[in-house]
Amino acid sequence: MTPFELGITTFAEVGKDPITDETPTYDERLRRLLEEMTTTEEVGLDFYGVGEHHRADFAASAPAVILAAGASITKRIKLGSSVSVLSSDDPVRLYQQFATLQALSNGRAELTAGRGSFIESFPLFGYDLQDYDSLYDEKLRLLVNIRDNEISTHSGTHRPSYYKLGIYPRNVEPFTIGVAVGGTPTSVIRAGKLGLPLFIAIIGGEPLRFKRLVDLYRETYLDAGHDPEKMFISIHSHGYIDEDQAKAEREYFPSISIIMSRIGRERGWGPYTLETYKHAISPQGALYVGTPEYVAQKIQMLKDELGIQRFTLHVPVGPLPHDKVLQTIRLLGTRVKPLIK
Repeated sequence: MTPFELGITTFAEVGKDPITDETPTYDERLRRLLEEMTTTEEVGLDFYGVGEHHRADFAASAPAVILAAGASITKRIKLGSSVSVLSSDDPVRLYQQFATLQALSNGRAELTAGRGSFIESFPLFGYDLQDYDSLYDEKLRLLVNIRDNEISTHSGTHRPSYYKLGIYPRNVEPFTIGVAVGGTPTSVIRAGKLGLPLFIAIIGGEPLRFKRLVDLYRETYLDAGHDPEKMFISIHSHGYIDEDQAKAEREYFPSISIIMSRIGRERGWGPYTLETYKHAISPQGALYVGTPEYVAQKIQMLKDELGIQRFTLHVPVGPLPHDKVLQTIRLLGTRVKPLIK
């Protein structure tokens, strides 16, 4: 049986802290990721993921480069993209980057491919949003084909064709390719049919309601004839940990409300309210905020009910002092992980 894993994910959030008034430069924020990675390893966590974005709020536009830097200063943790926006990237180059990372990290690389919940990369790299789903489907199949076959052929709509070409470097053990989904059944079915690990981002609502998607994935995966021993499901949610419950709730609200209200204005949502926050941090909600014991209870419930193999905590969301980010990582590893059965 695969041991249950805990990890950290980040977008390298950049913004003015409402308490300290500090605004880190992009350079400073990226360098801080290295300390986050080493801390993740030191406290016994299993995974560190970096998500690709192309907007002013985030510094992580090149996950493979960041992860390669992390590979040089860590020895054990898995290093992955959370996620790579495959729809607006080139599968050949992505394969080459992560095959290189797989070699440099001694087999610890993971590429999680997403369609992109933010759309800045599409006009930036010259792609049409009307092709949102077909771009992803074609490129995902090509990416898997390249990883699994040294010589491959491609003929499609969204990328120039080629015939029987080798793509290098090749790895002794191929890196993991996973599929990231928000809540779209079509994406879940795609992952199951291809036999790829499933990574579900739960940033709102009630996590246990995602059981229907997990069940759909398992059914599709097994119906396609894939090895049940290789099935892998991960959940990703936002959170923050402190020794004091009330303090954790108080300190985290300004951080998440700033970024969620900003994104809400862009997408036509209402403002992020205290009432929304209170439900999210409740036992049924999607935010994992509080003491190590409280966070462990919520993760344990998710693990038991959904049967997942990994949970990753995304920290920070919005501006949060660097020492608070490190505090959360340390408590997740030293206090939460031992409590998960």
